[in-house]
Amino acid sequence: MQLFNTLTRTKEEFIPLEPGKAGLYTCGPTVYNYAHIGNLRSYIFADILRRTLEFENYDVTQVMNITDVGHLTSDDDIGEDKMEAGARREGKSIWDIARYYEDAFFVDIDKLNIERPTIVARATEHVPDMIDLVKRLEERGFTYETEQAVYFDVTKFPEYTKLAGQALEEKITAARAEVQEDPEKKNPADFALWFKATGRFKNHLMQWDSPWGMGFPGWHVECSAMSMRYLGETFDIHTGGIDHIPVHHTNEIAQSQAATGKPFVRYWMHGEFLVVSGGEKMAKSAGEFLRLQVLTDKGYDPLAYRYLCLQVHYRSKLNFTWESLDAAQAGYNRLKAFIDVASRARGTEQPWVQEYRDRFRDAITDDLNIPRAIAVMWEMIKEANTRKELGILDALFDFDQVFGLKLHEAVASPDQQELEPEFAALIVEREKARAAKDWARADEIRKELASVGILLEDRPEGTIWRRSSQSS
Repeated sequence: MQLFNTLTRTKEEFIPLEPGKAGLYTCGPTVYNYAHIGNLRSYIFADILRRTLEFENYDVTQVMNITDVGHLTSDDDIGEDKMEAGARREGKSIWDIARYYEDAFFVDIDKLNIERPTIVARATEHVPDMIDLVKRLEERGFTYETEQAVYFDVTKFPEYTKLAGQALEEKITAARAEVQEDPEKKNPADFALWFKATGRFKNHLMQWDSPWGMGFPGWHVECSAMSMRYLGETFDIHTGGIDHIPVHHTNEIAQSQAATGKPFVRYWMHGEFLVVSGGEKMAKSAGEFLRLQVLTDKGYDPLAYRYLCLQVHYRSKLNFTWESLDAAQAGYNRLKAFIDVASRARGTEQPWVQEYRDRFRDAITDDLNIPRAIAVMWEMIKEANTRKELGILDALFDFDQVFGLKLHEAVASPDQQELEPEFAALIVEREKARAAKDWARADEIRKELASVGILLEDRPEGTIWRRSSQSS
């Protein structure tokens, strides 16, 4: 199995720390607002990764954080806590905001058939782990303290910008352009591990006691503390959006490896943006964003959006338009219609299907090339229709272990799958008559079957039958 590792900028064979097992950490939501469909694309990507690992028989432990404190409106320790901003916006308590939007996030996750993480870790429930990590960094000489915060000194970690591929001086110069809200900061790129409840955060609504006084953790330290608690000081895979590369994930690596002296993550995987008209990424900060609920209110199946995401590789931008979603809904409907037809045909899998199974596996293990896997699936369906050998359901359901499109739900009901042999023989005879363009005989058979309550419907993907309500 080959995965593209952001750290090395190459595809690498996936070799887990422990044979047969995979530790996976997924950067979760900051629960101050609804997730938008761009956010959700990132979680579909992580879900496809997990499903592919499981398809390859790995026992996956997936950890996802819930950030309910400490994420400022800028990733560079500038602004106010996003949770407090959300609470003020809606006139609710910060705790109510956190639980409400966490629940809303998982409603969306379930609608998209994304597997729930093995462990969901709320930041507010792991503050002692974060304090312990900051203490370890302090003991090893990587921190300094100001009136406002405890900072990580990036100049003491030589490989600080390895993930982003940027020289440290360039990083510091770029950070210097930002408005710095703490004049005691040694370097503009230094980042806060712990904010003190003084100055601008004197009235912060969430505070904990610590060796540095009352305060709250920085956003970056949360993921390091929680991932290492559940997956170990070195683990297999960390996922997130590409926007996390230059700051958040760079900081995670620095603080984690500085504290332990060990490699932190072996494979870093990042998903590209969803973009809208004009090529701009979708972001909550813009004030307008599309929720999954907007799509469903317009009549789209949430799984049609998932199907749309599967058609573009996770490392490529996805240009969202309503036309592309229309096409995805149509394609998904066509796929379900074929499942319906094939389940009535009750054919057995033929040897020629194995080639498609092999090609599917080659695609998904080539850095999750799901668009190619989707193409393989449609080629298999086309050949099944051409051969009139529709016994490919087992293969489709195996593919769906990775796709996650709930194809089992498109199977015809049991009463529509059971047909008396003499009626089944007539349907086969009619198919032959239609192939020979003997339309009179085909119409005669249709009427004969209708007289006994068997109604036929000719679709592009094949003929289906159902029993009339009078014959039930």
